[in-house]
Amino acid sequence: MLLTLRPLSEHTGAEILDIDLKSNLNKAVIKKLNQVFSKFSIIVIRNQNLTPDEFCDSAKIFGKIFNQHNKKFALKENNMVHYISNQDKFDDGKPYIPGEGYHTDHSNDKNPPKVTILHAKSLPSIGGDTQFVNMHLVYKELPLELKKKVNNLKALHVYQSSLSTRKLMSLSKEINNQPEVVHSLVRVHPENKKTSLYINPIRIEKIIGFSKADTKELLDKLMHYVSNPKNEYRHKWKEGDFVIWDNRILMHKANGDYDMREKRYLYRLMIQN
Repeated sequence: MLLTLRPLSEHTGAEILDIDLKSNLNKAVIKKLNQVFSKFSIIVIRNQNLTPDEFCDSAKIFGKIFNQHNKKFALKENNMVHYISNQDKFDDGKPYIPGEGYHTDHSNDKNPPKVTILHAKSLPSIGGDTQFVNMHLVYKELPLELKKKVNNLKALHVYQSSLSTRKLMSLSKEINNQPEVVHSLVRVHPENKKTSLYINPIRIEKIIGFSKADTKELLDKLMHYVSNPKNEYRHKWKEGDFVIWDNRILMHKANGDYDMREKRYLYRLMIQN
């Protein structure tokens, strides 16, 4: 079976046009899917209609399932699969918009998930796009002095940074007491060997050796380059989409620019690094 690909942008993402994830995929196809993923960083497969169990089985094509942190979003049908929904609310009644603000998933884990996968089940009529930023391109664009500055820096990641403007759902005490973790600001992708910037303004509490003010100043400076549209692929969702992306080289954010009376509901899984 040959895979038919359609690039989604000049630099990031490919749509696979001729695959049914419910079918029994052979080892050659699975190997090819992983090769395509390593090259394009995002794979989009349209028109899938998967149950939670089928979604979980399909995700295993890309590795072992990652144990997600916040169990309040786990599905009863399969507790490894979580949901993303605009129907959840904070204690004050305001809608919770999962994925709002540029970030990379679960960077507060010692071994963050290499992959996140979403499967769209119900979508608003307009809006709710997800923006993906290629952090390899961002790193390449940094001025030489700034690149030299970040090359050997490390940052402390927590569940929710005191510098973050985005509010997250609370965690259970057991998860909230997890040890603090430190990650380098620059890292090399283990498969495609591309060097990229690894930051997360929602999770980074401080850059090691920096004051809080200096941490915020450097993060703000780096985020200026992240927000350049030319390094972005913007995904317009369709029901049935199966979208997998590489947290090792991308940042992303979901947009809450839609009528909150309309339901937005997707399944989510992650894959271990």
